[in-house]
Amino acid sequence: CIQPIGQQAQRHILLNQSAEAAAAMSSSRGKSENAALIQNAMDQMDRLVNQLSDLEESRAELDPEEFEELSRETREQLVEFEAFLAKMKSGDVSLVDQVSAMQLAIRAAISDAFRTPEVIRFFAQKQPGALRTRLAELDRDMKVGRLGQADGTRAKVEVLAALQKLGESLHPSEEAFLSEHASAQMKEFVSVAGASSAVSEDRVSQAVRGSGN
Repeated sequence: CIQPIGQQAQRHILLNQSAEAAAAMSSSRGKSENAALIQNAMDQMDRLVNQLSDLEESRAELDPEEFEELSRETREQLVEFEAFLAKMKSGDVSLVDQVSAMQLAIRAAISDAFRTPEVIRFFAQKQPGALRTRLAELDRDMKVGRLGQADGTRAKVEVLAALQKLGESLHPSEEAFLSEHASAQMKEFVSVAGASSAVSEDRVSQAVRGSGN
């Protein structure tokens, strides 16, 4: 569900407190505690990504100003959560790989490169096999007319970009499809998102300001 406006300051404090507590406990956590921490972070990411998806589905029912305000608020939550992940990662090097994948997934959602919660989830969890299965399902649904060309193309681009960012080899035809249909946001994400482990504040601010355009 879409959260009401006006809780940003309180949420920011809670995220910072959670990150500081995670960093402080890093030296004493075992594998089971780390697994629980990652699962909690994944659940939080799922909630925010699903919130974006719900908002997009409700777009026709909302006033333009209300939609843009809610969209901006949700992306600001994602920005804050990415900052929380950065602090959590800095407190425990054993979490770097898993947290970095979540950070990239969040950046994709913030920049509007990825819109599909399922794809974002598979990408964050580093599941190329699940992404390949999803790609096959998309091809099948497009062939039988269950999925429209525009929606199917968008979804395929997301899956292929996610596979590429995970280091998976694409077939030449898949590379050509991605190159032809990727949006400017997607091309930028594919080319530069992995270059740094931190989100540029300027880039994030631009994404949040332009999210409703």
